[in-house]
Amino acid sequence: MTTPHTSFAPRELAAALLVVVIWGLNFVVTKVTLREFTPFQLGTFRYLFAALPLVLVLPRPPLRWRWLLAAGLAQLAQFAMVFVAIRMGMSAALASVLLQTQVFFTALLGLLLLREPLRGAARAALALAAAGLACFGIEFAGGAGGGITLASLVLILGAATMWAVSNIIVRRIQASQPRYDALPFMVWISLVPILPFAGLAWLFDPEATRWQWLHASATGWAGVAYLGWCATLAGYALWTWLLQRHPANRVAPFSLGVPVIGLATGMLVLGETITPWQWAGSACIVAALLVGMLGPRLFVRAEDSGPG
Repeated sequence: MTTPHTSFAPRELAAALLVVVIWGLNFVVTKVTLREFTPFQLGTFRYLFAALPLVLVLPRPPLRWRWLLAAGLAQLAQFAMVFVAIRMGMSAALASVLLQTQVFFTALLGLLLLREPLRGAARAALALAAAGLACFGIEFAGGAGGGITLASLVLILGAATMWAVSNIIVRRIQASQPRYDALPFMVWISLVPILPFAGLAWLFDPEATRWQWLHASATGWAGVAYLGWCATLAGYALWTWLLQRHPANRVAPFSLGVPVIGLATGMLVLGETITPWQWAGSACIVAALLVGMLGPRLFVRAEDSGPG
């Protein structure tokens, strides 16, 4: 097994920031695309696009089928809950923030299952993230959640839990097969959610919307392509590559930049309003991102310059 790197190389940092941008735009694209697809239809076509055509040319990664199925089912659960929550009225901006509770679940599962320690910088980043999310919690408690309902909140937190599970699965795969390729991995696990999503659409979509996808516009299909090829393949392949090289609790804090872009694009593109509490939460999240990126080096320097 290869030893995880202790610091981020420039290309790794660039990959992490690219994922932040891709996933930050993902929420607005999802909100717009759900105007033309039901949540389960969108899930079906997202993963159909992610799998095709590359599954025809990329060999199956040398992993046991149980790992591919586990990772694919985690994706199914995560995005089924995300799409339903957004369709229920959750704003793109707030969805991008609430989903980042995956950082807490990832750190906790990493500690309990993988014995990955929480060092000073990670603890500081998580504390700042908690403060930021607490600001949003105060907003919701005041009854000004901007369309947030208890059901949509529970769904987003459930989705965040499944994202954390995906992170842990990737780390477990890395432990048993260190040199697998992230892109074929994402392509092949994208096969797993297609039929379950199609089945959910057939079972739960109202009959009047069952064939809604046949009437989707070019803009709607462009949204599906973005979700399949950019948010799924490019985003998760890069994310998986980073998790192959670093502990889960070191990679996860980078995702705290996602809600910053989600908030900004939600405001600029969809006209969603940003309240003072939301701005305060965003500031804490940016600080958490900076600590997550720069903190380990600063803590090492502080220890090296300490007494004795």
